[in-house]
Amino acid sequence: MSESSVALFKSLGFSDQKAQETAANKKICGRFETLINEVNPKGSTAYVAGLLTLASTATALAGSTHLVYLGKAVVAEKLKTNDQIAAAIKFAEGVKTGEIDSKAFDAACGVGIEVTLKDIQTGIAKLFISKKDDIEKKGHGVLGILIAEMKKELRWANAATVKDEVEKKLVEVLGPKGDPKAQKKSVTPAAGSKPVAAQPTKLTVAETARSLKFAREGALAALHKPGENPQINPKLMEDHLKRTGKRVITRFPPEPNGFLHIGHAKAINVNFGYAQAHNGRTNLRYDDTNPEAEEEKYFTSILETVRWLGFEPSQITYSSDHFQALYDLAVELVRKDKAYVCHCTGEEIHEQRGGESMGPRHECIHRNRPIAESLLEFERMKNGEYAEGEAILRMKMDMNNPNPQFWDLIAYRVLFAHHHRTGDKWCIYPTYDYTHCICDSFEDITHSLCTTEFQLSRESYYWLVDALEIYKPVQWEYGRLALTYAIMSKRKLLQLVNEGHVVGWDDPRLYTMVGLRRRGFTPVAMNAFVRELGVTTSNSIIPAERLENYVRDHLNEVAPRLMVVMEPLKVTLTNVAENHLEYLTVPNKPRDDAMGTHQIPFTRTVYIDASDFKEEDDPEFFRLILGKRVGLLHVPRPIVAQEVVRNAAGKIVEIKAILEDTAQHKPKAYIQWVAESKKDKSPVQIEVRNYSNLFLHPNPTDKKAVPGGWLSDINPNSLVVVDNAMAEVGVRVSKVEDKYQFVRFGYYCVDKDSDVANGKYVFNRTVSLKEDAGKQ
Repeated sequence: MSESSVALFKSLGFSDQKAQETAANKKICGRFETLINEVNPKGSTAYVAGLLTLASTATALAGSTHLVYLGKAVVAEKLKTNDQIAAAIKFAEGVKTGEIDSKAFDAACGVGIEVTLKDIQTGIAKLFISKKDDIEKKGHGVLGILIAEMKKELRWANAATVKDEVEKKLVEVLGPKGDPKAQKKSVTPAAGSKPVAAQPTKLTVAETARSLKFAREGALAALHKPGENPQINPKLMEDHLKRTGKRVITRFPPEPNGFLHIGHAKAINVNFGYAQAHNGRTNLRYDDTNPEAEEEKYFTSILETVRWLGFEPSQITYSSDHFQALYDLAVELVRKDKAYVCHCTGEEIHEQRGGESMGPRHECIHRNRPIAESLLEFERMKNGEYAEGEAILRMKMDMNNPNPQFWDLIAYRVLFAHHHRTGDKWCIYPTYDYTHCICDSFEDITHSLCTTEFQLSRESYYWLVDALEIYKPVQWEYGRLALTYAIMSKRKLLQLVNEGHVVGWDDPRLYTMVGLRRRGFTPVAMNAFVRELGVTTSNSIIPAERLENYVRDHLNEVAPRLMVVMEPLKVTLTNVAENHLEYLTVPNKPRDDAMGTHQIPFTRTVYIDASDFKEEDDPEFFRLILGKRVGLLHVPRPIVAQEVVRNAAGKIVEIKAILEDTAQHKPKAYIQWVAESKKDKSPVQIEVRNYSNLFLHPNPTDKKAVPGGWLSDINPNSLVVVDNAMAEVGVRVSKVEDKYQFVRFGYYCVDKDSDVANGKYVFNRTVSLKEDAGKQ
């Protein structure tokens, strides 16, 4: 980190922390400093946020006079909002030669256009009339659509003001969101009548999971349409549009070197959801260019996860499909003097790029070798004449560019590894930086959507496709998704698995997709969670409880109920005959006839949960107490405990109670129970695995909160196994991954360790009931 950079940024009004963070960010620091020096703001501070936005987003304009033009427009307060800056960047990227036409620039960027509050309010009033039916039908759920419509109508209006005014108008029309007292009213009430608020409509979890609102508003709504991305040669776009029929085409491109995690659920929804919203299609492309790390189980799991979430790829492709074409283009790149073979070590390349001190950069000694020599050396690489690390192919980019993604990136390396699809045909393999954009071009991708760590790669992405003069997709970055109490790093996840801290990649305590599936999370809840978050350019760490709430709400809608006791305590009903056996018909879900019913036995001996009994009276305890009655769920008459039976150690092992003759006395509470019936092989013994957070702190990698390192933060009680629980006979219809609500305990899923054919049942706790945290 440069002290001079820190001092410069502090002089602009940055806090000490913000100055240090900006100076430490290699991705934008150099470009930001260049802008500051070029535009010569003369003490003004109004430009700072805009210049920083330019430095971090205008990657394709780095080093160009167009970027300086934009910087001066910010300082002159011609560009005042992020929307104007985004429009300016898009305009400047389309000017390939010559100077920027100032009149055309001002018109494209809304320079000088002032949208007043009255303009916004007038526009909203007209919009509410045109959207009358949607508003009355969807209630507050139409908010995002209305905001997006207003942004299209009044493009240069202040976005925050538009949002506030639309929300204010909705409340005026519908009443406060979630207000149960609100009554429906018309958007256009009759003259002289008093407005009546409409009842807001809350989407179910399943409806939220299907909603494409997230892809039609916010940042995604502002993306280009097919055909709007400029090309180095206009014919490239003409041919592209003929091939695609002007359809949106996206791709989900995972590396098959590990299992997907919760962050990938967002990537899958963004890519498939955006295409769905625009009647497009999405490819699943395996980025299989590193055979050392790739295994068949990863390929299989990735496709299973995509399909489990409810998506079907238009095509399943592989980067390795294009190995020959990628190699041929690399040869073409050398012939154009835009790539060369380098024999430097990793340490030497690091020093060329400024080293640890971030000092001056310098070119490799092989950079300017004759083209014919690089062609011969590259051929020797392909023929296996070099050992690993002895030769690489580097792209001849711009070592003076402040963007590290321009410092002569590696395109090919020697690697003697067996590839799962091409076998031993190749001993050189292309890198991600070389392969990704070319494969996007081959597949006619219109929107290359990726996370923000690839923001600086956008510049090198565009450089390479233009250098090869092939169709250029548009790359756009969105914020990553992370959760509290979770680790997303593949390296750390692998360490947890290899060191035995968890049972495998599908351990239900991990936020891998296979782990969440095994724990009992539903694809519907996962999709709803991701889509309701929306898509922005900010990385976010979301409380894990928020995801659990979606899972809980969805399971509440779809999971049948079962009575289970975790710590069985025998209850003998002394006034019931020893041979008494009757069958009770109980609903699979109360107040939901569509879920059906099942039968359970009721006998003289039942088992309740030990936590539901107290020997001594307690005014705060409403379950079973000696001398007091309690209801048994689904049993029409309550029971009254009369005495306890203890073992030699003094522990209560049995309660003697009576079943009351009538249902005249309504009990204050009902408890779950399981009957003993040899005929029905009841109760059913089950194993229950109660999972909680794997880590003790929300951010286990926070060195201040966890000075001993993230592994020291593992929760020793993250798994509690109950191996003597009892379930009612309804459990016998279960199969692996079936989900239930265990009455008063939480939601559970049948684990793959079960052997249901032989009566072995293992259940994982998915989430607790809402009340549990407060009760505990």
